Amino acid sequence: MNRTRIKFCGMTRIADAVAAAELGVDAIGMVFTPRSRRCVPIAQARVLREALPPFVDVVALFMDDDPVYIESVVEAVRPDLLQFHGDEDAAFCLRFGRRYVKTVAMGGDVDPQPIIRAHPQAAGVLLDGHAPGAQGGSGQRFDWTRMPGGRVRPLILAGGLVPENVGEAIATARPWGVDVASGIEASPGVKDAAKMHAFVQAVQAADRARGVS
Repeated sequence: MNRTRIKFCGMTRIADAVAAAELGVDAIGMVFTPRSRRCVPIAQARVLREALPPFVDVVALFMDDDPVYIESVVEAVRPDLLQFHGDEDAAFCLRFGRRYVKTVAMGGDVDPQPIIRAHPQAAGVLLDGHAPGAQGGSGQRFDWTRMPGGRVRPLILAGGLVPENVGEAIATARPWGVDVASGIEASPGVKDAAKMHAFVQAVQAADRARGVS
């Protein structure tokens, strides 16, 4: 049984990203889709990326963005993974020479299996609480008992996670990892140090409760 991986998403400030790394977070997410309130300029993202220590993955998030723009981000920022939140098909996701995570919007009664099957080469699948067509980072959660069974790839849980409920989420859904943005923020793109610390502690406590250290 593996420990639960943690990704802090929506990073815009170097100090927040460094603090997250010092807490032992596995991955840092930066949003590049211009429609998002957490969109980070490429120049700032490069500086943030260079400030991180080794063994902390950088994830670049997009949502139905222009491929030329995505290529410019990949070239400048050199993310370890791409994360696609829109209607991108597998061929599109694979064209940028990076491993990728595909997001499924679980709002309403969406069946995630067709999207999962349509992306057999995805490194993982992120299940978020927002409605199809909406952005992530909304703080909306979904019924965690809807996590798919028969898992052949890592499933990442997102949507409405906060320090106070992430332990219950892990116990219920048993995800490979958890992804949080608004649940550790003071305002969009500005992280709260106390909330970040409390979130990591809550994940670690949940892992200990199920016999993982």
